[in-house]
Amino acid sequence: MAAHTHLSERSLVRKFRQATGTGIVDWIARERVERAKTLLETTDHLVADIAALVGFGSAESLRRCFVKHVGVCAYRAKVRPTRPSGGNHG
Repeated sequence: MAAHTHLSERSLVRKFRQATGTGIVDWIARERVERAKTLLETTDHLVADIAALVGFGSAESLRRCFVKHVGVCAYRAKVRPTRPSGGNHG
């Protein structure tokens, strides 16, 4: 990213934090979690599939990040409590 913006890494990190109030890695993680929330709310994809779709290496890394940023792990059960039975998708 730094080379693309013609900045040093240090300058990019500083300017990014000034603009967003957060670091690049944390911002990316939050964006991935937000996309995962949307997919959990609107699809029946497996958690592992959603993790891959939004850029996490595993369902477990998605779960850890979800707990850190949202405060819950079983998000789908919270936002879609009346799902038809047929397996645990997250």
